[in-house]
Amino acid sequence: MSLRHAVLGLLAESPASGYDLMKLFNASLASVWPATQSQVYGELTKLTTAGLVEVAAHGPRGRKEYAITDDGLTELRHWLTEVEPSGPQRHDGLLRVFFLGIVTPLEAQTFLLHQAERAARTRATLEHLEETAEWDDEMISVYGRIALEYGLRISAMQEEWARWAADEVTSAKARKASELAQAQHKGQEGQDGEVRPGEGE
Repeated sequence: MSLRHAVLGLLAESPASGYDLMKLFNASLASVWPATQSQVYGELTKLTTAGLVEVAAHGPRGRKEYAITDDGLTELRHWLTEVEPSGPQRHDGLLRVFFLGIVTPLEAQTFLLHQAERAARTRATLEHLEETAEWDDEMISVYGRIALEYGLRISAMQEEWARWAADEVTSAKARKASELAQAQHKGQEGQDGEVRPGEGE
């Protein structure tokens, strides 16, 4: 549902065509809630059918400019103030961390350092956006800058954590846990490979 509300939020700033909305998505929301052209145009159709937006003007070559309706603004306000954010429920990278004892400490460390570098690249991208974006006094710029700060802080924290974790997986305690897990696995393989009475005769 958040794509619907992202479109409503952008139209609450000012009327826009589908093309204009895609430019706004790419300039301001891509790092938070990316969307393809087909998704945005499809959502505009749904919102128009639901009466939450309307075609405010027609231009050359079939260009349509959409505006948010009173019902659309009511829905947007309801979503902002009364609907609890869901947040991420699954994290593939963290799930893997639970089982890094299955691989060697070097492999575990390499995985975590890769995550650190990935977070560093994300932060560099956001820093470039911060430096090059045309920040003004309009709603999307003011609050977009606040959202961007979240990304900057989170990516910095993720890099710091991943580098710390890369050191942790080479600690004596982590090595011992890995050795126990691998020994247990090898022991199970040995049991599975045993010749039982009556077999192999």
